[in-house]
Amino acid sequence: MPKVKVKRKKPSLDMTPMVDLAFLLVTFFMLTTKFAPDDAVIVDTPSSVSEIKIPDANVITITVDKEDRVFFGVDGQQVKEKLLDKMAAKYKVGFSEEQRKTFSLLSNFGVPISSLPSYLSLEGNERKKAFQPGIPVDSMRNELHDWVQQTRFTNPRVIIAIKGDSEVSYPTIQKVINTLQEQNINRFNLITDMEARPTSL
Repeated sequence: MPKVKVKRKKPSLDMTPMVDLAFLLVTFFMLTTKFAPDDAVIVDTPSSVSEIKIPDANVITITVDKEDRVFFGVDGQQVKEKLLDKMAAKYKVGFSEEQRKTFSLLSNFGVPISSLPSYLSLEGNERKKAFQPGIPVDSMRNELHDWVQQTRFTNPRVIIAIKGDSEVSYPTIQKVINTLQEQNINRFNLITDMEARPTSL
């Protein structure tokens, strides 16, 4: 008696669930990702082997570029708005609601308080191209001292990080450190690039 041949069916794989999962993942990452805001200046930090990471929140970042200009930044929109109000009251400078909103979105800035209203009034692209002379840190006019002090009053949990260019002059960094020590701030972080640890011989 002849054998009955059973037709073999090729297995098929339904890709619909896989495509759905891929789109869900893409949507999730698009909605939850926070883009880093543009910094006012780009610095080339020195390298080190330290593996300690700066926290994501409650950080004052003092940036010093190779032209010895000092920039100030802090996170948190509400903290920035309260900080601007305190500085406005101290220096008798007025800010509109639109300027306050713009300031709360800045990652950092480097202009004296007297020039800040006109700087905040610029459009986005104009603001990026505008020259920023840096925040004064001279002994006669040390606005950085007030920015740090008022930020600490606004948010006592902040820590301080200094991000200096590898070509910055030592006296400028010394002025920044002296400004912090005047307020009894003796613990702060130095931001560096990660370098591979030397291998043991």
